[in-house]
Amino acid sequence: MTDIRLYNTRTRRKETFEPLDPANVRMYVCGPTVYDRAHLGNARPVVTFDVLFRLLRHVYGEDHVTYVRNFTDVDDKINAAARAMKDAGDPRSLVELIRERTDRTIGWYHADMDALGALRPSIRGEVTTKAEPRATEWIGAMISMIQGLLDRKNEDGVPFAYVEQGHVLFRVRAYKNYGALSGRSVDDMIAGARVEVAPFKEDPMDFVLWKPSDAELPGWDSPWGRGRPGWHIECSAMAHELLGESFDIHGGGIDLQFPHHENEIAQSCCAHPEGDFARVWMHNEMLQVEGKKMSKSLGNFFTVHQLLEQGIPGEVIRFVFLSTHYRKPMDWTAEKAREARGHLAAWHRLKRHALSEPDRKFTGKGVDPQVVEALADDLNTPLVFQRRLFELAKEAKLSFVDSPAVECFFETLAFLGFENLDVRRLELNESFKRASDIVELIQCKVAEIEAARATRDFETSDRIREGLKAAGVLVQISKDGVSWERGLDFDPAKLEALE
Repeated sequence: MTDIRLYNTRTRRKETFEPLDPANVRMYVCGPTVYDRAHLGNARPVVTFDVLFRLLRHVYGEDHVTYVRNFTDVDDKINAAARAMKDAGDPRSLVELIRERTDRTIGWYHADMDALGALRPSIRGEVTTKAEPRATEWIGAMISMIQGLLDRKNEDGVPFAYVEQGHVLFRVRAYKNYGALSGRSVDDMIAGARVEVAPFKEDPMDFVLWKPSDAELPGWDSPWGRGRPGWHIECSAMAHELLGESFDIHGGGIDLQFPHHENEIAQSCCAHPEGDFARVWMHNEMLQVEGKKMSKSLGNFFTVHQLLEQGIPGEVIRFVFLSTHYRKPMDWTAEKAREARGHLAAWHRLKRHALSEPDRKFTGKGVDPQVVEALADDLNTPLVFQRRLFELAKEAKLSFVDSPAVECFFETLAFLGFENLDVRRLELNESFKRASDIVELIQCKVAEIEAARATRDFETSDRIREGLKAAGVLVQISKDGVSWERGLDFDPAKLEALE
């Protein structure tokens, strides 16, 4: 059996992975808060842990791996989105609007992540809603866990939780190991982090387990009054119910390390001291766009849906993500997307020429052993996507139709999440014109720029150029003529308005 080595954030070293139960390897990954479409940064952990999921299934067997990823569908951001809908004139109640919003957002999320080639979470091979639990369906488990924290005390006789003004709060200083995951003391955290200061808190670091709800907002009856859970207790309760007091891997973005994951550990270990909660903690690093932090104010904020709408295939996004190691900051650039698309297009052409049945589907079971070895070394995807895949493609290209080399290459691509490699299928968008028509329109506008400049009508030239720029088409003018390229913010709808 392949030895897997993973970097454990908790111990700060790479360790040989030894599952608690090889017959049921268990992994929990923090999922989205479903109030809006997933942005590019949200997608990175999905792709990262999808690769780990595929590796675990390959090594231990599809029926021996459980992967749970939650949906947070009760949250102040969701409430605010629903209230905005109501303020805009929607006659439905806030509770109805919240349910409609979360249902729709989960649908969006599934469609976007499917486009990136991510497998749905499953329990021992069965794709089920239990593998993607909604917080609102596990309120009873949360209430039970909170009550346990109120009842339990540390070795000094101090309860782990307390009730104040309709809120239930976790007493951070009662848990002496708080801060072990992030490697900081409680006092350092207070000095360096934004913590919610509230009159009902004994200590600024104490966090909410339960809070009151007014008549309009979602709420559930509890021993402490009608209310709703805090964010952190949701994951702890669902992980306990679905994976047990101890499980193998907990994953998420590095932005969740503190306070979310730190709080999860504290409340879980205090509520269930007989367990270890998660034994291995894995965190992917943050994502940038063109060398800068993704931000709406900088104009470089993109949802996955926007990129797909702009004609960037999900395979391209996945390729760019996996070209950088998950523990390194990743920079999304237009140049990387172009390069990835070129490689994928070449491999698609190879598929048409090297297979007697180009539309044949592969299972991924015949994956190249060197690829498995690289991924078993803490998901070394750069070694795969910057070297090994190109070696395999070259061997396939030099081989004969349906040869073992060809089989191995396409089995490996399937294993890596490129099961349906066909970049042409996303070059057309039903919402807009055919890709060829879009190119024709851009070229027509570029020709108008050239004609205007030939007559020294620079005002017209600049006006057309600015219109293209607003649509996300970047025009370069040099002594060699006029060239263009589509930027990350390309919007076909704005382009069509220029006709």
